[in-house]
Amino acid sequence: MKKIIVAIDSLKGCLTSVEANAAACRGIKMCHPEVEVVQIPVSDGGEGWTEAFHAAIGGELVVTEVHDPLMRPIQACYLRKGELAVIEMAKASGLTLLKPEERNPMVASTYGTGELIADAFRKGCKRFIVGLGGSATSDAGMGMLEALPDNLQDLEFNIATDVRNPLYGPMGAAHVFGPQKGATPEMVEMLDERARVFAERSAQQMGYDCSMNPGAGAAGGIGYAFMQYLHAESRSGIDLLLDTIGFDRMLEGADLVITGEGASDGQTLMGKLPFGILRRAKHQGVPVALIAGRIADKEVLLEAGFIEVVCINPVGLSLKEAMKPEVAMENVSNTMSKLL
Repeated sequence: MKKIIVAIDSLKGCLTSVEANAAACRGIKMCHPEVEVVQIPVSDGGEGWTEAFHAAIGGELVVTEVHDPLMRPIQACYLRKGELAVIEMAKASGLTLLKPEERNPMVASTYGTGELIADAFRKGCKRFIVGLGGSATSDAGMGMLEALPDNLQDLEFNIATDVRNPLYGPMGAAHVFGPQKGATPEMVEMLDERARVFAERSAQQMGYDCSMNPGAGAAGGIGYAFMQYLHAESRSGIDLLLDTIGFDRMLEGADLVITGEGASDGQTLMGKLPFGILRRAKHQGVPVALIAGRIADKEVLLEAGFIEVVCINPVGLSLKEAMKPEVAMENVSNTMSKLL
C-alpha cells in the first residue's frame, strides 16, 4: 500500500475526529512507516462539525457571547471564511450544554443558534452551512427566528442533517426525538401540538408550508424554521462536508479508506457518516474498512460493502475503561495491525 485515507467520526464522549484519526495514523505508521496517510477530520453535522471544516478549508474561528438552551450567557464559536459561515448549532443549543436534570424541551430554546447566525451576518457572511446535530431543543426553531435581524435578504442557507422526519405527527420531532431530550409523554403531546399550530399559522401568513418536508423535524424542528423562513436546502451532513473538501479528488491513488464511529450496526447504513464515505469510495473502487467501539449486525455491514468491520475494544474491557481517551487512542492504534 502507498496511500491510506483515515476519516473517522468522533467517538462520542471519548475522542474527537482529529484524535481518532491521529491514533489510527500512529498505528498505521508502526506497521507500515512508508505509507502516506491522509487524515481527514469528519462530522455529519453534530459534534466536530466546525472543527472538521476548519481543518479542511481554513478560515477564522470567531468566538462570541450567546445564550445556551436555558438562556444563560455562554461563549460559542463558529467558522468564518470570507462570506461563508459554518455553524454547529450544538455549540449554542446542544444537549451537552445541559446537565441531565436540566433537560426540558418545553423551555429549551434555539435562540443562541440565531445569535450565532446574526453575528456572522453582521460580520459580512452571506452563505451559511449549519450542522443540526446534538440539539437540546424542540421549539421548531422559534427561538432562533426571534434572534435574527429582519433584513436577512439574498442569503444562502444549507442545513446538514440526515434526519428525514417531518415537523409534527407520529414521526415528527417531538414524538421521535423528544424523549431523549427529557420530554415526558405529556410533554411530547404538547410539543407536537405547539409545532403544528406554529406551522399552520406560518403557512396562513406565507402561503406555503414546509412542515412535511423531509428534514423539517431535524434538531427539534429547527429544520422546518430554516426551510420555511430562510429557504434553506437540506443536505446530508457528510455529503456536504465531502463535497466542500473535495473528497473525491483525495481518493485518487488511495489504496484504502479507514472510517469509524462510536457504535456501528444496521443503522449505520441509514445515512450515517461511515456509509456516506463508503458510497463515495466504492464509486471510485477504493476499499473501505470500518472500526467502532461497539459492533452489531456485522454481516449486514460487510454485505453493504465494507471489506473489514473491526471492534477496537478487546473482549472483556469494561465500558468505563474503554471510554478513557488514552485507552481509546491506544485501542484505535492497536486495531490498525488487524486491518493491514
